[in-house]
Amino acid sequence: MRNLEDADVARFRDCSRWVLELYGNVGDAGNGVFLVPSPIDNAGMRVIASNGLGWDHVSVSRKNRCPNWTELEYVKRLFFLDHETAMQLHVPSSDHLSLHDYCLHLWRPNDGVEIPRPPALMVAPPGRAIVTAAEEAGA
Repeated sequence: MRNLEDADVARFRDCSRWVLELYGNVGDAGNGVFLVPSPIDNAGMRVIASNGLGWDHVSVSRKNRCPNWTELEYVKRLFFLDHETAMQLHVPSSDHLSLHDYCLHLWRPNDGVEIPRPPALMVAPPGRAIVTAAEEAGA
């Protein structure tokens, strides 16, 4: 995960009384609460980042809906280094936990273990043109 005290991330840090009362501080290089504007509509997204228990973890929530792909990808690029892989996990139903109806999570082990990934050709065969959503919609 990026150093959360770097200017690109720190400018979004929430230093409000609410954060101080809840956590006792406003965070550090690996932990904190952030209010990040959505790249879609500039509405606030609450991002909570932590790096404990062997995991880098970022939760992303909006007030009235779950973040979409564009928003989650934006947060991933903001909070993780370019070469890092982060993932969403779909756990068994018996392990579902939620504190917020519109929250998604990104995870990355921070103990040096690389997240395994399937071969790229399972996503797109070599030489295949990338089709954007606008092209697919006929725009």
